[in-house]
Amino acid sequence: MQGAEDRLARLDERTLPFWVEATDEDDHADYDSMGLFNRSGDAVLRSVPLGPLRQNLAEAVDALQEVFADVANCGGTLPLAEAQLSFQVTATGGVQFIGTGQVQGTRGLTLTFKRP
Repeated sequence: MQGAEDRLARLDERTLPFWVEATDEDDHADYDSMGLFNRSGDAVLRSVPLGPLRQNLAEAVDALQEVFADVANCGGTLPLAEAQLSFQVTATGGVQFIGTGQVQGTRGLTLTFKRP
């Protein structure tokens, strides 16, 4: 078990480059804007910390799994077999799901959940 904890600790210290929107707060360490998909701002490359990204994505997926289980338990003629969701990653490792009103003309990462 110690090996897995060490691996996660090393992962938490790493970063991944993501394109994000440059904001007025861009000069401050506490910015949390993603704007990756907002065409009104200039994109800048930022190092996103993997620790918060891992934690936030895991929490989001856990919550979605519960929602999908509730929907799947409804049964019916056409049961839930697959779900796809798009999301953006914030500069600080947050996760923001993209609603249908925002999807047009945007790009994002997509999670696909399928029944085994």
